[in-house]
Amino acid sequence: MIPRTEVLIIGAGPTGLVLALWLTRQNVKVRIIDRKEAQPSTSRALAIHARTLELYRQLGLADDVVANGHKIEATNIWAEGSHRAHIPIGNIGKGLTPYPFIHIYAQDFHEKLLEDRLNAMGVTVQRNWELVDFEENEECILAQLKHTNEQPNSTKDEKTEFCEASYIVGCDGAHSAVRRACNIAFEGETYPQLFFVTDIEGSGPTLNGEAHLSLNGSEFMLSLAYDQDRKARFAGVVDESRVTKELSELTLDDVASATIKNMGLQIDKLNWFTTYRVHHRVAASFRRGRAFLAGDAAHIHSPVGGQGMNTGIGDAINLAWKIAAVVHGKADASLLDSYDPERHAFASTLVNTTDQAFTNLVAKGYVSNFIRNWVVPIVMPILTRFDMVRHRMFRGVSQIMLNYRDSALSAGTAGYVQGGDRVPWAPAGHLDNFDSLKEIRWQVHVYGDLKRQMANWCHDKRVPLRLFPWDEKYQAAGFGRDAAYLIRPDTYVAVAEPSGLPERFEQYLEENGIRLV
Repeated sequence: MIPRTEVLIIGAGPTGLVLALWLTRQNVKVRIIDRKEAQPSTSRALAIHARTLELYRQLGLADDVVANGHKIEATNIWAEGSHRAHIPIGNIGKGLTPYPFIHIYAQDFHEKLLEDRLNAMGVTVQRNWELVDFEENEECILAQLKHTNEQPNSTKDEKTEFCEASYIVGCDGAHSAVRRACNIAFEGETYPQLFFVTDIEGSGPTLNGEAHLSLNGSEFMLSLAYDQDRKARFAGVVDESRVTKELSELTLDDVASATIKNMGLQIDKLNWFTTYRVHHRVAASFRRGRAFLAGDAAHIHSPVGGQGMNTGIGDAINLAWKIAAVVHGKADASLLDSYDPERHAFASTLVNTTDQAFTNLVAKGYVSNFIRNWVVPIVMPILTRFDMVRHRMFRGVSQIMLNYRDSALSAGTAGYVQGGDRVPWAPAGHLDNFDSLKEIRWQVHVYGDLKRQMANWCHDKRVPLRLFPWDEKYQAAGFGRDAAYLIRPDTYVAVAEPSGLPERFEQYLEENGIRLV
């Protein structure tokens, strides 16, 4: 008998693990496989942004991530070997989110946390398994999987197995087998620059728990601290014109010795070092039939801003509640049509934004060098003294400004909040409007006075109703007084209704084939 599951997840990085967690919490049966034997010992993605932490509250993950990670209190700019600027960032997004800071949490620890939580929910990652191919019919997909077991005598024991699933999701990276099986184009280019990345332990004035950006002509190196005084990640561009070795033989001394000396670093231990090429690509579509792409399988881009992992996690959570609704008969299958336009639009914008930022960072020429080495170190400390500038920078990096206003699943405007917006954070007195968002379910928020008709509608639909007596803080956050907001399971506003009456909610559910009871 062929094994059967609701969702077959290919790839157990952060994107695949988050998808498995959110689906399992919503009582959807999953099977998750990965080609690797175990988790990597090297850490790749580092930054976990505020929007991801907000969503991690839904599974009680945020507190663990914050407690075991490291907050970046300041960033420093070095140019031509000299320290030029110290920019405090601390709680740069204060008032915008419960997590107003830049948070570092190594991916290897992150993955272990996610997998441990998944194991506690009764789901185990099946390792040394990979997707060979799959075919689709009207009812399900039939996937051919291969398991490889390394034998003590260096031979490989391989077996194949078939698996049925309602849906398959490729979270399997840039070389996605799911994307390849779907024949989906992965359009984009490769940056000409060669990058390096390394994790070190050591001492010195720059291993102070802060971030450091070193600019030298068209070269740059970014240092991000893991802790207060010992560990850091270095990443930067290799000047290939000065390389005299084979790329496979390069060491950290070959690519950054001058910068390390100028920054006063004493490296005691090199945990790992590698060079690599970076691509910027977006899949032509994030869906084909019952197959979906998420994370690096759907989009890859410059590491500027640390957006990749966080975007993949956003993909997973966007898709998870929609699949759960369809599997449980709470929505028509057409709901899944919204995944590609919502996430594809953001990924395309992100790739273009990070591409432009990286291009500016490494552009060659006298004018570019002058701006990087002299204008930026002088202007940035001045600009970041203003809350408006600090908040704008934070909104972009933290992904809290991401919205789905153009989605078919978004409707209405009440105050300054529109359908498709992330629910603004607005604590007032002893009430925190984010507390109820820990639940993965539809709910209604009313800010001000509640209409009797809305109370009756929520009762009939068995939808949690959260009432927030009017406070000036709600106006400052953009909410409309006496307005009602229908909120999706992923904490984005579905409908913003200024009248506070339920008719528009009812129309919305009917139009989108969504059933709350």
